Amino acid sequence: MSTPAPSEIDLRYPVGKFKRPSVAITSADRAADIREIEMLPAKLSAAVAGLTEDQLGVTYRPGGWTLRQVVNHVADSHMNSYVRFRWALTEDSPLIKAYDEKAWAELTDAKSAPVTLSLGLLDGLHARWVILLRSMCDWADDSAFAKTLQHPENGEMRLDTMLALYAWHCRHHTAHITETRKRHGW
Repeated sequence: MSTPAPSEIDLRYPVGKFKRPSVAITSADRAADIREIEMLPAKLSAAVAGLTEDQLGVTYRPGGWTLRQVVNHVADSHMNSYVRFRWALTEDSPLIKAYDEKAWAELTDAKSAPVTLSLGLLDGLHARWVILLRSMCDWADDSAFAKTLQHPENGEMRLDTMLALYAWHCRHHTAHITETRKRHGW
């Protein structure tokens, strides 16, 4: 199968849209998703390595975020997700707070902070998150991953589905950067 030409790639969803798993999520699926979470800081760092300030200011698609905003968004999003996991593990199906990611991406720090700050934050955050996720694998009958939270827009979500979503999120935003680099020959 050949790689689609740049004009054929959906710039908004370079790895495809997230699809909620339609079958039971297995321990092997969870292990692969945890590994994706674990590897995100290194993969994202590699994706932006060597980019200039001007290149970080390029949008990944017309009307989209700059590469800098993408990196800073990942830090914002994953901080929220980590807290959501902790709520779901310590409360009975809590209602979580949604946030306006587009508005957050327009704040000064998201638009101008050096990506090294978010990359450093992601290193520590993901190290903690992976410890938490791996500890959940030790619960009897996968009961930790069956815990739920109430998302204001998406309804009830199991933590195994949240894990799959954020593994996809890692691939999704890393691809925004790597595909932009390919298109520009960087």
